[in-house]
This record gives sequence, structure tokens and C-alpha cells, in this order.
Amino acid sequence: MDSHIRPVKREDSKRICEIYNYYVTSTNISFEEQAVAEEEMERRIEEKTKKYPWLVYVLEGEVVGYSYVGKWKERSAYRHTVEDTLYVKSDKRGKGIGQKLFEGLLEAVGKDTEIHAIMGVIALPNEKSVAIHEKNGFEKVAHFKEVGYKNGAWIDVGYWEKVIAL
Repeated sequence: MDSHIRPVKREDSKRICEIYNYYVTSTNISFEEQAVAEEEMERRIEEKTKKYPWLVYVLEGEVVGYSYVGKWKERSAYRHTVEDTLYVKSDKRGKGIGQKLFEGLLEAVGKDTEIHAIMGVIALPNEKSVAIHEKNGFEKVAHFKEVGYKNGAWIDVGYWEKVIAL
């Protein structure tokens, strides 16, 4: 099987929307409630990649997963902290793609001397996301009860953190 990880390209936005919009419309993992249009995803890719890495996993010529980091909070004192994002096509989960993407992302982030900490913000329950964060050295640092409301349910959110530079 031909597979590799590479930086995102603008033309990946259609496949990324297909992957992401499944989670938006079918799960509580994303707190977005409306599917994201391709043009909006292009805008997000352009904005994030001005400063941060965004990777895609390509399997047999098809983008089947992606990961990136972005600004965690707006206030300037947070400028050395980022939030991670990772999504894998729903029918490709459990095949190690997420772990490979996450490892690649952490390697890319580790080269950025401006980044001090990475936050994983996880809608709960989400055992797979918790497991991948903890496997990669993240520690749970907070749990907020019922802070999101989607699909007729209140959703908890957990924060996992990894300090990568001192």
C-alpha cells in the first residue's frame, strides 16, 4: 500500500471537508453544527499554514486524514501555546493513520522554537482521542462539565496538555 504524509495543499480542501463534515454532522466530536464549505476550508488552510504546520495522510493517492495546530487563545500571552487537531476518514480509523499523523505533527511542532505547549481539547467521551494524546505524552489537566450542547445533549470537554520546551 502506497502511503505517505505531506504538508497540506489548497486543493486538499475538498477531501478534508468530506472527512471533517462526517464528524460535524454525525458526531459530537466537533462542536461545529453545520457542514463546512470547501471555500471556508480553503480559507482555514491558508490562515493556519501562514504560521503552523498542517499535514495530510495520503493512502493510494487519496487524502484520508489530516492534523494541524493553531492558535489556542487570542490574548498575546498565549502566543506560545497551540491547540492540536486530528481527523481520520471514518472508515480508515483503527489502522494507525492517526498515530502516524500525530507523530508527524509533534515532530513538526517540536522544531518551532516559539511553541512551548500543545493543548488537546477533547469533547467527551472520546476514548480514541484520549488514548492517542496520552500515548504521546499528554496529561489531562482539566475537565469542564456540560459546556457544549449539540444533538440534544450536553457535552463535557477535557483538556490534555504537553509542554514541549522549557
